Amino acid sequence: MKDIKPAFLARAAVIAALYAALTLALAPISYGLVQFRVAEALTILAYFTPAAIPGLFIGCLIANIIGPYGILDIVFGSIATLIAAIATYKIKNRYLAPLPPVLANALIVGPLVAYFVNVPFYMGMLYVGLGQLAVCYGLGLPLILALEPIRKRLF
Repeated sequence: MKDIKPAFLARAAVIAALYAALTLALAPISYGLVQFRVAEALTILAYFTPAAIPGLFIGCLIANIIGPYGILDIVFGSIATLIAAIATYKIKNRYLAPLPPVLANALIVGPLVAYFVNVPFYMGMLYVGLGQLAVCYGLGLPLILALEPIRKRLF
């Protein structure tokens, strides 16, 4: 544990706080069958730094604890973000980096949300996936492109 550097912890904490704050501030569009969880655009930060992995997981965990779906979303929704962050970290192509959160959330969160709102699971996967696609590519990809020139100073 003592090998973890303070800068790593600080980055992870800031990312967690940003994720939770964005999700909760935009709660009406962050939860539901059609969801545009703007904070999911932050999953691209794992493309730049491994500190984003625990940061995104903890931020999502906090948002889901406060969110409307209870223990299933707390566990599985947070795991989906963790899987997406790890996969994003491993991808070295900036245009593919936003894809893991789209797939992880469509496949894991989609059926879960479908269960809660009582629609067929494929509809949940489709709607959650489309929302993720819009956020991760519409906001996340431009964020990657904006941060890339200054990545060495930030991360």
